[in-house]
Amino acid sequence: MSIIQRKLFSGSFPLLNIVRRLASLSTKAEPLPTGSAAPSSQQQSRQANPATTGSERKSIVPPEYRFMYQEFLPDPKIEWRNPIREKLERLDMLDRRANIDIPEFYVGSVLAVTSSDVHAVGKTSRFVGICILKEKCGLRTRFILRNVVDNQGMEVMYDMYDPTLLKVEVLRLEKRLDDHLLYLRDALEEYSTFDLNMEPEILPEGAPVPVNDVKVTLKPRPWYARWERHELQGVANIDEHMNEKKRRKAERLATPWEKYDLMKEYRKSIPEEEQKEIFAEVYSQLHQMELTRKKMKRKRTFIKPTKLA
Repeated sequence: MSIIQRKLFSGSFPLLNIVRRLASLSTKAEPLPTGSAAPSSQQQSRQANPATTGSERKSIVPPEYRFMYQEFLPDPKIEWRNPIREKLERLDMLDRRANIDIPEFYVGSVLAVTSSDVHAVGKTSRFVGICILKEKCGLRTRFILRNVVDNQGMEVMYDMYDPTLLKVEVLRLEKRLDDHLLYLRDALEEYSTFDLNMEPEILPEGAPVPVNDVKVTLKPRPWYARWERHELQGVANIDEHMNEKKRRKAERLATPWEKYDLMKEYRKSIPEEEQKEIFAEVYSQLHQMELTRKKMKRKRTFIKPTKLA
């Protein structure tokens, strides 16, 4: 045995002695200071189970947060997951929400978005339209607004956390029967036409988000996509534009068994336990923003009486 090995086993090195002393001190119980009361049973249980506060915080988070703030959930594809990047993105999203009010909205809601013009200093533009798509997650979340202006269909795509966004207003809060409304591109113009000076429709506080079950009428072909191959609930006359050949091909390419594929559904979603952890992390700030939004909403609904001359 060499000299260094003998010293290691005998404890001749002072650094090893210091480490051993620190380890022995950490295992000893620290005495209570004089005049301090003994810890209560609740404190002792919290010390024994440090995850109690986290579980309590998870139980406070409302279940509808997974629909209201869906962009806080990461991409379910495992090859794109990165916990550090996702946590940093959530912090950036909260910082951005502290500077601009991004209200709750869904596909089918009518929005008014005011943004600054990157090509002209001091210039802003305001666009009103129906949300036909809301996709992606994190800082890459984006949505598309559609409106018909002067008999011309117009669409504007916005990044939800783009610094050029100045104001996002919800003029009509509602949902639709489908996850997207891209088929409005092939529908009659009346379903995509909204007044640019439209006033906001305020829902009563605590009321559920209404579901608009209107079914649109499609124009004759050509279409933006083969809508007969999509299981759309918001289209009324899709069978009128199909012949026997197209119907047989749609039936041949249909995959009705996918709704029973549990593994595919699992890969397309985030586990419930992970969702609770994510929303427990951001709940306090989002809840404070909601309280501020409700306070401002009450101020807008109050009309100050004027004295008649």
